[in-house]
Amino acid sequence: MDDDRGIIAEGIARYYSDVKAVDGVDLSIGSGRIFGFLGPNGSGKSTLVKVLTTILAPTAGRARVAGLDVSSQQREVRARIGVALQDVGLDDLMTAREMLVLQARLFSTGEDDARARAERLLRTVGLQEVDPKKRVGKFSGGMRRRLDLALALVNDPQILFLDEPTTGLDPASRLAIWEEVRRLNRERGMTIFLTTQYLEEADKLADEVAIINRGKIVAQGAPRVLKKEIGNEVVSLTFESAEAAERADEALVELAPSRQRSGRELLCYFNEATVKLPTLIRTLDDAGIRLVGLALNEPTLDDVFLQATGERMQGADERAETQLETEGENA
Repeated sequence: MDDDRGIIAEGIARYYSDVKAVDGVDLSIGSGRIFGFLGPNGSGKSTLVKVLTTILAPTAGRARVAGLDVSSQQREVRARIGVALQDVGLDDLMTAREMLVLQARLFSTGEDDARARAERLLRTVGLQEVDPKKRVGKFSGGMRRRLDLALALVNDPQILFLDEPTTGLDPASRLAIWEEVRRLNRERGMTIFLTTQYLEEADKLADEVAIINRGKIVAQGAPRVLKKEIGNEVVSLTFESAEAAERADEALVELAPSRQRSGRELLCYFNEATVKLPTLIRTLDDAGIRLVGLALNEPTLDDVFLQATGERMQGADERAETQLETEGENA
């Protein structure tokens, strides 16, 4: 299937000597979708993004972005995509307008059109009221991320790649970026490929998510579907030590077939958790395993990520920090 505003990858691989950074990835992302891409550090997430944006050539497989081959039509692909990478360099000595005009001119835009486009984009990302003489070096973190986004939109892309666009931002700035991503998708029909370390961000924004681990896709689907697949409810049990959690894991094998352990925490997934709780607590008590915390929640993408990769997403909130005490109220 060719899609002039979508992304298709077939068996994409990228090797570094004998290291398989990306190992046979298949993706099909339709037009006008917000796609969340998650993975632990070293999972191959950044490498795949670099292949799709023509920064790296694939070792094997093929990919089409905006209907164009990333290997043989690199220049044409770049003309149709916008890319805001996390480590992109901003010139601290320039103003936002100067950077936007320069970027527009690089896409062969005339001087007058470049200036008009810069003003439009400043309004788009909410930077129009900033002092025109203020240098980028004086911008806050939130302002810099907004400028990154504006620069990625200079060429009116059909597909926008955002690499952790809200990392390090305060909650208000993060919400503002979320709203801008939604608006671009809703009003322009823009396809957005979003990598993020915030699972809530992927849950709130993405129509579909994929989790990559050790170079392979290990889970993919709509967030609500992925959460539903692991159970309707999750019981989070916290113990005094990781060793106690391991003993509890062994004690609950038959009662809770679907489990995941992380440090001092053991997560048990059920369709109807409340009917299992008395037996669960009694089993732990009979085994002499002291329970220090318990919480009952609906599954989150954090649970999906943990089950798919065996580890928590770096930067994700630890459920143990906000748990119920066994006799306490909701924190």
